[in-house]
Amino acid sequence: MTFKEKVERLLDAAILERSHLFLIDLKIDEANKINVVLDGDNGVNLQDCIDISRVVEQELDREENDFSLEVASAGVSSPLKLVRQYKKNIGRKLKVKTTEDQEIEADLVDADESGISLEWKAREPKKIGKGKETVEKSVNLPYSEIKEAIVVISF
Repeated sequence: MTFKEKVERLLDAAILERSHLFLIDLKIDEANKINVVLDGDNGVNLQDCIDISRVVEQELDREENDFSLEVASAGVSSPLKLVRQYKKNIGRKLKVKTTEDQEIEADLVDADESGISLEWKAREPKKIGKGKETVEKSVNLPYSEIKEAIVVISF
């Protein structure tokens, strides 16, 4: 078993015990620097990161492979990667870049295994007469057409 496979197995076991957490990213470089990025259905707190870090660190032998370990939560400005992340953010505003380089800032109203549904209001020229009117817009986007999606934080 390679070092990476061992780390993956340990992470899978640790996360399985904490069903509210899920793995976003795992990177291990040539110097055995392990970077783990987590997310959770209700966010990730410091204790979650500590717990995962301890489980992994206790099972690895530094005599066998010297390593460093960093466990962190997905940042606020991190792009969404998993269906589970989209589902937990239903009702929030997203900034989505499509594969056709279109940018949409809209409310996420639904997410399933095939894609997402967005709704927003736009000002468009009136069909009859001068001026603009507010129209409701919506789009269903398959994940294959999403280049990047980020949650918009408003204060």
